[in-house]
Amino acid sequence: MFLTRIFYGIEFFVVLVVEIIKAVFDTAACSLKGDVDPVVVEIRPDLKRPVSLAILCNTITLTPGTITVDMDQDERVLTVSAITPRATEAIIPLEPYIKKMLE
Repeated sequence: MFLTRIFYGIEFFVVLVVEIIKAVFDTAACSLKGDVDPVVVEIRPDLKRPVSLAILCNTITLTPGTITVDMDQDERVLTVSAITPRATEAIIPLEPYIKKMLE
């Protein structure tokens, strides 16, 4: 079990770096084109543990173009601000990796 979680942690880190690089280019392109339409959305991730929610919030904030505004641990609701309207899966692409790693 411990070795499996280490493998999932490495996989999470690699995917996180790739997502950050993709978000840098996407945010730069939106900014240069002037295609900025900020939105605030509420997201209900399928994570149970508070540490999983905290890591998800940090990865959202770490990714350029999005920031976590609020986290309600009791209701498991995240309030996220994004630079452009996006699908929920595009805002939290790392949720399945966090779920495999910590849940």
